[in-house]
Amino acid sequence: MMPPEDPAQWPERPQQEYPPERLLDEHVGPMVRPYVMTSGRIEPTRGRFDLITLVVAAGPEPDTAIGLGPEHLAIVRLCQSVTSVAELTGLLDLPVATVRVLLGDLLDKGFITMQEPEPEADMHDIRLYKAVIDGLRAL
Repeated sequence: MMPPEDPAQWPERPQQEYPPERLLDEHVGPMVRPYVMTSGRIEPTRGRFDLITLVVAAGPEPDTAIGLGPEHLAIVRLCQSVTSVAELTGLLDLPVATVRVLLGDLLDKGFITMQEPEPEADMHDIRLYKAVIDGLRAL
């Protein structure tokens, strides 16, 4: 069935705000989805950020920096003292994957430094086993 050629005869549609399911935050207004903050990236360009990786700002928070969004600046502000990735994720209320990508951006630009967790002990070292056995015998 074809609609009438005269637009005056078209059925009236209710007016809807675009997009219909617009995301709003009670305090700040429209929200940006995390994939927009990261330009669709899901992995950091540099660095491996575990939840226990420690991050610290390399200097004071920049007034403005080309290519940095408000979330980047918030991370630099929060990292003026040593902060873990898990803490940043909670404080920013963002998904951990998004925070990792933003941290990678900041690491690339030299705004942060990071300390990855110490790797687990080498389980192939016979001295470790001997030390454990000696410790158990001492009990």
